[in-house]
Amino acid sequence: MAEMTDIEIVKKIVKVLDSKKAGNIRVIRIGDLTILANYFIIAEGTSTTQVKALADEVDFQMGQLGIEPKCAMGQQGVNWISLDYIDVVAHIFYKETREFYDLERLWADGEELNVEEFLK
Repeated sequence: MAEMTDIEIVKKIVKVLDSKKAGNIRVIRIGDLTILANYFIIAEGTSTTQVKALADEVDFQMGQLGIEPKCAMGQQGVNWISLDYIDVVAHIFYKETREFYDLERLWADGEELNVEEFLK
């Protein structure tokens, strides 16, 4: 398998999340602001069961491409799961937990990308 670019990884994760009915998917380019990652993907599930299912599906689909997360963490049980693919980090939240942590506000200086472009 040829190595995927950051943007190809973003596109794949967004498509997987969308196919599994994740809510309010956002992509923020943060590479100019931090060394943590180049992109954050933020999405939500309507239950902790859906949050876990979304994270499991992203992990499975990326694994099928030979790409494993450097780190996968469940925060607050399964209210927030992050999958760290080094330069791309997917944050999957339970809706209320997402509102509480409000990563979009914390990373407001980043460049929000149009998710629809990744779904074409």
